[in-house]
Amino acid sequence: MALSILAVDDEKPSLDELSYLLRTSDMVGPVAVAKNATEALRHLRDDRFDVVLLDIRMPGLDGLELARVLGRFSHPPVVVFVTAHEEHALEAFDVGAAGYLLKPVNKERLERVLYRVAGAGQDDLETVSVEFAGRTIIVSRQDISWVEAAGDYVRLHLREGPSHLLRASMSWLEEQWSGFVRIHRSYLVALHDIEELRTDGAHTSVKVAGSELPVSRRHLRELRDRLVRHARPAGR
Repeated sequence: MALSILAVDDEKPSLDELSYLLRTSDMVGPVAVAKNATEALRHLRDDRFDVVLLDIRMPGLDGLELARVLGRFSHPPVVVFVTAHEEHALEAFDVGAAGYLLKPVNKERLERVLYRVAGAGQDDLETVSVEFAGRTIIVSRQDISWVEAAGDYVRLHLREGPSHLLRASMSWLEEQWSGFVRIHRSYLVALHDIEELRTDGAHTSVKVAGSELPVSRRHLRELRDRLVRHARPAGR
């Protein structure tokens, strides 16, 4: 089913370009545009949209504030930010954004985000988009073995291939990915990739995809409970 989309940006050239890309996409149906939050809310009062593409820095109510308003709707649209400012990514995820595109946006990157939205919506995020060697690539949750905190980023360690940096918080990924368990403030691991749980005195660690990772005392009990539930045969 084609997505109905509202694009919001106070800069006319950017809004015109985004509107053009949307109208030439096979995944997109009706497209409406607004140059500020007031116009956007007027559209949303009269019509229902699957996706709202939001600039962040706008006069009056900015994109982040508008996203918080949309989050209180009984049937909120999916929000994807389209902005020239990369420093707001963590705030964007905190308000429930499903994507974060940096300007200038090309059709390939836009359609990858829309494809993800159409396939999964905002429930249990199945894929994430990362920048690698000047390209935007889609990484599947199923290919990720463990995640490591890296300042304002997280590093995604895949079973095969290079690791990737993603601008996101550990707590956000923990909420999104039900098949993963937090073992430490700095580590989130895929349950089915844990090969061994090892205790040596006061030190506990897990072996994940050949790497030994520490388990904090705070997370040990939950980890053991999750491992037991994960290993228990169906119907028992």
